[in-house]
Amino acid sequence: QLQLLESGGGLVQPGGSLRLSCAASRFILDFYAIGWFRQAPGTERAGVSCISSSDGSTSYVDSVRGRFTISKDNARNAVYLQMNSLKPEDTAVYYCAARMRGVWNMCDPDPLSFGAWGQGTQVTVSS
Repeated sequence: QLQLLESGGGLVQPGGSLRLSCAASRFILDFYAIGWFRQAPGTERAGVSCISSSDGSTSYVDSVRGRFTISKDNARNAVYLQMNSLKPEDTAVYYCAARMRGVWNMCDPDPLSFGAWGQGTQVTVSS
């Protein structure tokens, strides 16, 4: 089944941490780069982080680099996004997806290159 499932969102105070999980089949994780994206109200969906399936290389948008960490656990068929030092501007619905267009095992910041979107998980950073 080509669909991913996100979990782990919630309400957290500024400076706090959350870990998001993206569950997917082993097939998807072995062959496709997995990206995390977010969408705040009134904005377009944008890339946050990505992990390649070819060599495990990772990428981050500048605004989260040094605070967020993406990782993959093949034994649990999951990709994680550890989010530390959260800020109110991190508030958004977070989605994971698999790269379905172009070089499918490499990362790309463009959401249009991705498919098999999950339903998303809400992250709210507020005091």
